[in-house]
Parts: sequence; C-alpha cells; structure tokens
Amino acid sequence: MRKYPQEVHDFIVANVKGTRIRKLAEMVNAKFGTDFTYTKMRSYLTNHGLKNGMPKGRLPGEYSGLFPPEIRQFIAENYIGIGPKGMAELLNNTFGTNYTKEQLKSYYGNHKLNSGLTGYFKKGHAPWNKGKKGVVTGGKQTQFKKGHIPHNYVPIGTETVDSDGYIKVKIAEPNAWEYKHRLIWEKHHGRKIPPGHAVIFADGNNRNFEPDNLLLVSRAQLVRMNQRGLIKNDAELTKTGIILADIYNRMGELKRKHNIKSHKFESI
Repeated sequence: MRKYPQEVHDFIVANVKGTRIRKLAEMVNAKFGTDFTYTKMRSYLTNHGLKNGMPKGRLPGEYSGLFPPEIRQFIAENYIGIGPKGMAELLNNTFGTNYTKEQLKSYYGNHKLNSGLTGYFKKGHAPWNKGKKGVVTGGKQTQFKKGHIPHNYVPIGTETVDSDGYIKVKIAEPNAWEYKHRLIWEKHHGRKIPPGHAVIFADGNNRNFEPDNLLLVSRAQLVRMNQRGLIKNDAELTKTGIILADIYNRMGELKRKHNIKSHKFESI
C-alpha cells in the first residue's frame, strides 16, 4: 500500500465527512497533485477506517463513474454525426477505454443526445421495395402530405441547451447541430478545430463566448486538467493550468520511460 504524506492524510480526514469518494479524490489531487482515482480513494478510506457517511448510489446530478468528466465533455463536443457504435470506437481509440455500443446507446438515450444521423440510404443503395410499384406500409393517415412540416421542426440557427448546460446551434437540415463555442472559435480563427482537440471556456463560464475566452486544448491536456482541477473560474489561472498540464504530461512520459528502462535492466 502506498504511503502518502501526513498532510494528505490529515486533509482527507478533515474533508471525508459528507463528501463523495470521487469528489474527495478530485479535491486531494487538486490540492496536492496526487493521483487518486475513485478506486484508490475508496481503498484508502477502507484501509484507514474512514467513512463519509453518504448514502449509497448516485445523487441527482452526479455523474456515473463509467463516464468521468473528460469523457462526458468529449462526447458532448463530438456526438453530432457520430452514433453510439462510432462513439464507442472513438472513445476507445482516444482514451484507451473499452466502451461498448450498448453502453453508449444507453448514454445517448439518458442524455437525450441526437447524433443527427438520419438513416437515409446512400446514393446507389437498392431499396427493399425496388420494382414493387404501389407497395406501401401503413395507411394514408400515416403518410405525410406534400409540404408537411413536422411539429417539432426548428429552423437553422435555432439554439438549445443540452443536459450539461452547453448551447448548441442547428447548422443544417434535417437535424445537424454543433456547439456554439466551437462555431465561434472556428469563425474567429478561420479554420476547423484540429482532430484530437477541444475548446474550453477560460473563465469556466459557458455563456461567455468572447473569442479570447475560448481556448483550444489537446485531449491530453484536457484529461490532465480535469484530473488536476486546473480549469478555474479565472482565465489567467486556466491558461496557467494548460502549461501545468503539459508539465504533468511530460513528467508522466518520463516516468513511464524510466519504468520501461528499469524493467529492461532488471530482465537482463
């Protein structure tokens, strides 16, 4: 069992009551730069006989351990045009996870995410009723008349708020949406957001769409910033957090490289 400094233990003891395990791990990591995960913190509390007194199960608004904040944000920024199967593959390739199509399908449904995929056949596809003139399904009452507009139709440019509080804008028919902060960043910089990158709000306010408040970060930076609590309510602190994230990532690379070399040496 790893031994942490006394100050870390004292902080945990002082804050464990009434604090969820995952939240406590985030607090400790943000203050001391430790690497507590939910599992590590739970084991630590058990080994030291500490209890938070919280009821089992998630409270309203809490996220599932299956989808931590960095994963939730990634999905929120990339689900347009990507179905559950494609998103599972994208997450696994990006973060090294092992999500399944079924898990993402449930997530999409629970968060009311619509990828915008229409299910229309591509050009050249032979429909099932080809050559069967006059064959229809359903009665006349189920068929739309020419010029019919669905009751839930909204025009391009319409804005809505998703379950995480981010504003989306309808950008194309029939149902293609994009996040407003991403659109503004791309318009201001005159280019698309590079693959493997995200746009965050420097001051933590997702209603502040000033171009200077929209920061481009890599996925590696974003994951580390979420882990270390480096996204602040102050723009300058968040910008500093990006620099620290790069430092932490570099330290991690050197540590892994050192361990690999050590293992090679020991095996000789």
